[in-house]
Amino acid sequence: MRSISLRSLGIINTAGVYRNMTPAELTEEALRRGEGMLSKTGALVVTTGKYTGRSPDDKFIVDVPKIHNSIAWGKVNRPISEAKYNAIRAKMCAYLQGCDLYVFDGFAGADPVCTKKFRIVNEYASQNLFIHQLLIRPTEEELDNFGKPDFTIIVAPGFHCDPKADGVHSEAAILVNYTKKEVLIAGSAYAGEIKKSVFSVMNFLMPQEDVLPMHCSANMDPVTHETAVFFGLSGTGKTTLSADPNRKLIGDDEHGWSERGIFNFEGGCYAKCINLKEENEPEIFHAIRFGSLVENVIIDPISRELDFDDATLTENTRVGYPIEYIDNAAIPGVGGIPKVVIFLTADAFGVLPPISRLNKNAAMYHFVTGFTSKLAGTERGVKEPQPTFSTLFGEPFMPMDPQVYAQMLGEKLDKYGTKVYLVNTGWSGGSYGTGSRMKLSYTRAMVTAALNGELEKAEYKHDERFNLDVPQSCPGVPSEIMNPRDTWKNKKEYDATAKKLAGMFAENFAKKYPNMAKEIVEAGPKAD
Repeated sequence: MRSISLRSLGIINTAGVYRNMTPAELTEEALRRGEGMLSKTGALVVTTGKYTGRSPDDKFIVDVPKIHNSIAWGKVNRPISEAKYNAIRAKMCAYLQGCDLYVFDGFAGADPVCTKKFRIVNEYASQNLFIHQLLIRPTEEELDNFGKPDFTIIVAPGFHCDPKADGVHSEAAILVNYTKKEVLIAGSAYAGEIKKSVFSVMNFLMPQEDVLPMHCSANMDPVTHETAVFFGLSGTGKTTLSADPNRKLIGDDEHGWSERGIFNFEGGCYAKCINLKEENEPEIFHAIRFGSLVENVIIDPISRELDFDDATLTENTRVGYPIEYIDNAAIPGVGGIPKVVIFLTADAFGVLPPISRLNKNAAMYHFVTGFTSKLAGTERGVKEPQPTFSTLFGEPFMPMDPQVYAQMLGEKLDKYGTKVYLVNTGWSGGSYGTGSRMKLSYTRAMVTAALNGELEKAEYKHDERFNLDVPQSCPGVPSEIMNPRDTWKNKKEYDATAKKLAGMFAENFAKKYPNMAKEIVEAGPKAD
C-alpha cells in the first residue's frame, strides 16, 4: 500500500491517500466502509443508487479558445465555461478534504507508442477496484517510474452539484477539461462514467497521433494473427460474436487502429449481467469471482447467491473484471492490421440483408450512421420498430467532428485493403412481431466466411434500394435467406417497409451530416 500526496490537485488531505492498492486490499477496504458485500463467488457486489447507467445530459466539455474549433458542439458535446468548471472543482476538492482517497495510476493503450498515463482519484474504494481492473495495470517498475500523468480523473459520488448555481443539469456532472487534462465526475456512483471518460479522452487525443479510436470489439486468429474488428450498438451481438472460442479476444469495447495494427485501450471488460446464464455466456459467468466488481445485481443476503434475472434495480446490471479472467484473451491486447471490419446492426424492420459487402464510401456512410433499431414494447410509446442512429457506433464518446473519424477510416481501408461487411443480426421473413430473429448459428457462419475469405468467392447481387452488394451463398447458411425480400410472404409489404427504412436513413444523414462529401452521401440507401 503506497501513500501519496494530492497537494498538486489542491486536495490537502488529513486522512489517507492510498495509491495502487491490490484488489484484495481494495475489496477489504470497500467492505470495511460498507460499500458492498461479497457474493458466493467472491465478487464485490455494490448498488449505485439513483444512477444505474451513464447520464449523458450531465456531461460537459470545458469550452476554451484552444480547443473550441476541435469539438463538434451540440446536444452530445455540451459546453461549460472555464469559470464554472473552476468553481465546481474548488467545491469538490473542499468536499474531499479529510477523506480517505484511493488512487490508481495506470495506462490506456496497449501499444507502447500510444500509451497514455491516467491517474484516477476515487472517494470510493469499490470504484477504485473497478478502474484498477478496467485499465492496464502497471508493473512495479512502471509504477515506480510513473511520473506525471497525462490525464487525471477525480471522482466524488458523494459531492452533489447545485444545478442553478453551478450551471449544470442536475446534482451529477461529468466535466471534461481537455486543456487542463482533467475530468471531474460528481454525484454518480455508476462506475461506467469513469471508463467512458477515459474513452472520451482517448477519442480526442488519438486522432492527433494518426490513430483511429473505435468503439468496437476485436479478435484475431491464434495462429496467423489475422485481426478483425466488430462495431455494433447494444443488442447487436458485438460481444457475443467477438468472443469466439476459436480466436483470441483482443478486447471487447475500446480500441485504436495505428500504422502498427489494432490495440486495446483497456485491460479489462465491463459486461452486462442481465439474464446471464453459464451455458450462454460462460466466459462472463466465470469471470464473476474475487477481484470483480458487480453493479446492481440483486444478491441474497443469506446465501449470497446472485440473481441475474432480477431487474429490480435496472436492466443495466454490470460486472467489471480484468481481461486475464477470459481464458482466450490476447495479452498484451494488440493485433495486426485488420483484415476484416464487421458492422453489426439488429434490423427489427427485417429488410436489410443478413450480410452484405461495403466499398470504402459505403463503409464510411455506415460508420457515421451507426444504425440499429429499438423494438416495440422496449420503451413507453414505441409501437413499432424505430431506427436508432449513433454516430460512429459511439456518439456519446466522440468529441470531434464525425468527418475526422470517417476520413481516417476511409484512408486506412484504402491503404490496407481491409474488407468491410454489414451484418444484420435482426429479423428475417418480416418485421419484429411477424418475422423471426436471425439464427445465431447462421450469423456465426457468415462472420466466419467473411473472416476466412470464403465470401469473396461468392456471386454477388446489388441491392438497389439499400445500395449494398449481397452474396448469394454462404457455407452453412440456407441460400433462400440471403435476399430478405425472398423471405417475406407479402412482397408489397416488404417493398413499402424497405422504402420506409431507406427514407429514415436518408433523413437522418441529411440532418446530421449536411456537409459530408457527395460520394459518401450517394453510397447510402436510396429513399426514392
